[in-house]
Amino acid sequence: QVKLVESGGGLVQGGGSLRLSCDASGFDFMVKAMGWFRQAPGKEREFVAVISGSGDRTYYSDSVKDRFTVSRDNAKNTVYLQMNSLKPEDTAVYYCVRSPRTFYDMSNYKLNGEYDYWGQGTQVTVSS
Repeated sequence: QVKLVESGGGLVQGGGSLRLSCDASGFDFMVKAMGWFRQAPGKEREFVAVISGSGDRTYYSDSVKDRFTVSRDNAKNTVYLQMNSLKPEDTAVYYCVRSPRTFYDMSNYKLNGEYDYWGQGTQVTVSS
């Protein structure tokens, strides 16, 4: 069955960096779009980044653009989120997500409903 397992979260000072990993299994990884969402305490889950199956297309929310980079290694069935210049407002649980479609078949990659599998989440805490 489909399985997504995130790792790499933790506590970091403002301005620091973290890299999240998501190990995927149980499906044809290189075909599907993959993404990252996050949820801060008391807030709704929000889109962070998406990457196409081949990795040639990436998109980000305005709040993380130019600081975060999403990438994937299709040989390892792993997607990454490199987070630089972290801010306290980046504190959240980060979720790896899978789309049932290719990137080019998605209607709106920013919507929760475009993704059918979610990992368990990994906590990222940024201190000021």
